[in-house]
Amino acid sequence: MQLGKGMVSTAEIFLLTLVFSLPLGLLVSFGRMSKNGLVSGLSKFYISVMRGTPLMLQLLVVYFAPFYLFGLNLRGYRFPAIILAFSINYAAYFAEIYRGGIASMAAGQYEAAKVLGYNRFQTFFKIILPQVLKRILPSITNETITLVKDTSLAFVLAHAEMFTMAKQIAAKETSMVPLMVAGLFYYLFNFVVAFVMEQIEKSMNYYR
Repeated sequence: MQLGKGMVSTAEIFLLTLVFSLPLGLLVSFGRMSKNGLVSGLSKFYISVMRGTPLMLQLLVVYFAPFYLFGLNLRGYRFPAIILAFSINYAAYFAEIYRGGIASMAAGQYEAAKVLGYNRFQTFFKIILPQVLKRILPSITNETITLVKDTSLAFVLAHAEMFTMAKQIAAKETSMVPLMVAGLFYYLFNFVVAFVMEQIEKSMNYYR
């Protein structure tokens, strides 16, 4: 029963992180590629900090910052803080993946779209982005699989996700079985994620 609740919590962290970090990463990639030096510089600094510091530290900073900086004692902030920390961390990684995919597109794609009368918004979302997603999907899959395992870091804020519950039960029952069950869950979760992403990748192979 307890492990079941932990599984649900792990799945929630995983899904909500993806919901917020994928679009945020795209926005950050726009900033990173901006011709405005200030916007580009800030985006680059953000990515550098998020990728250069441990996620565990970022969880602690996001959770405790409101209190230590502004004296705010926010009730019920623990879970939102976890989602916020995970989202801004993974958005930085996704931003660089997006940037690499966008930069790989040939200039002729934009020129052809302009000839056809597409504006910049239409060009990106109707022509460029679908091709970029196809190219970056393997990299997105790798980060997504890493996210499944990283959800265990929520224990830093005393949140009862899957791994935390397994450790508590293992200590109480002096048995390795709960930890083995948790390991099996992570493996199966990642197996399903990899399978789903593989099917999406196959569906995007238009010319095969």
